[in-house]
Order: sequence, then C-alpha cells, then structure tokens
Amino acid sequence: MNEENQNDPETGLEPVANEPATAEGSASVTAGSDVPPDRLAISPRSPFFDADKLQRGIGIRFKGSVRTNVEEYSISEGWIRVQAGKTTDRRGQPLTIKLTGPVEAWYEDLGEDAPVAKAG
Repeated sequence: MNEENQNDPETGLEPVANEPATAEGSASVTAGSDVPPDRLAISPRSPFFDADKLQRGIGIRFKGSVRTNVEEYSISEGWIRVQAGKTTDRRGQPLTIKLTGPVEAWYEDLGEDAPVAKAG
C-alpha cells in the first residue's frame, strides 16, 4: 500500500500538502530586494534584527512625518516602537512605547525615488 495517502492512525485525518502561507494585512511590495522588510528592529537581542538591512539605512514615515528615533517597526500591523525618554530598565535597555498609525519604510541608499513599503 502507498503510505502517503493513508489517514493518520492517531487522528484519522488525511495528510495535507504544504501550501504557501498568506498573511492577512501583508504590506504592499513594489520591488523585491529594494523594499525593506515588513518588520525590523535595531536591537541585536530582537528576532527581527538584521544588520545588513540596517546598514543600508531605513527611512520611516509615521503618520505623515519622517521619524529618526524608531527602535522597531511593523508595517502590516501599523505601529512603531520608540524610546521613552532616557529611562532604562534594570538590564540597561531603553524603555520603549508603541505608537500606532500608518507606517511607511524605504531604503535611504536608493535616493529620492526609492520604492516605499506601506500597508495596503
């Protein structure tokens, strides 16, 4: 017998082929490597840290104004995380607050006409 088409003896369910996952509310992408990732953080402790992408320089526009003090952002979820003054936690890490609103990101090394990643 072909074992691939049999039901799982524990659950009684047929195996499902791997389908590509789709994210609800994913960011609109205009070009492959020329658009920053949907989520990025500047802290090396974060799972969303990527030094290569940060070295290119990322521009962030939040609620229509360009921000330079962003610690982390998520385009699809519509938020940025910024440092709350000079306050630090007990480990010396800066305390941050999450601000919600429309977020746009682009690579600054591409100049004025760089493709912009934004929720869409």
